[in-house]
Amino acid sequence: MMMTKRFAPLIYSAVAALTCLSACSGPSSPPQAAAAANDSEHNMIIQKASAHDAVTTIDRLENILNAKGLTIFTRVSHSAGAKKVGIDMAASELIIFGNPKLGTPLMIENPQMGLDLPLKALAYTDEAGKTFLTYTAPSALQSRYGITKNTAVIEKMTGALDAMTNKAVEAE
Repeated sequence: MMMTKRFAPLIYSAVAALTCLSACSGPSSPPQAAAAANDSEHNMIIQKASAHDAVTTIDRLENILNAKGLTIFTRVSHSAGAKKVGIDMAASELIIFGNPKLGTPLMIENPQMGLDLPLKALAYTDEAGKTFLTYTAPSALQSRYGITKNTAVIEKMTGALDAMTNKAVEAE
């Protein structure tokens, strides 16, 4: 009995270490993220072919967002950044935008949602010279952050993003 009490802390430490080792040796994502990653319906990137080049696609989307009263936080030209360091890169433009009336309730429900809000859309040209507009599906964010109280907001975001991005990529 005396030996067991004496070695108990070591046994507990060893069990804890083995538990951590087995739990940590798998994917680096937490279990919820791993489950979401396997659920393609809720972990999707929406990709739409654009009839325009990347800069024009984002210009068009920015005009649409402004007309709808959304806030444009910033634009990032990945290709311009690459050029500054002497690397050639096909056109790649990111726009960060949002609507605090919609996003704030989501962040109140789960503050970590702020990692993905405001929303982002990326237009890029691939190796074949085709341009695409991409963004994360709101349903993926809902799943990733466990949003259950504000599903109507997610649905509204989904419809609005679909309509605005469709208009940005369509030929005139």
